[in-house]
Amino acid sequence: MKLTTEVTGSFALGQIIQQSRMQQELSQRDIARTLGISQKWVWEMEQGKPGILMDRLFKMLDAVGITLYAEFDVKDWDKTDETAEMDEA
Repeated sequence: MKLTTEVTGSFALGQIIQQSRMQQELSQRDIARTLGISQKWVWEMEQGKPGILMDRLFKMLDAVGITLYAEFDVKDWDKTDETAEMDEA
């Protein structure tokens, strides 16, 4: 199942990145190694550490009326309600 959510700023983006990474059972070190960056940088991104580029990006998106969305796979979605509805049909 895919989850789509609005990205409202750098903190929200960081949380989305963290949730997606965790769903894939990857560590911050795994991501850092793959990208050739430090684990600290991955941690800072996931914490939504403000930076000039990110601040300007989200201000620009807001100024021109763009809404940014992120979509990622969710592995362990609680399907109890959906399964019950399907079984009744």
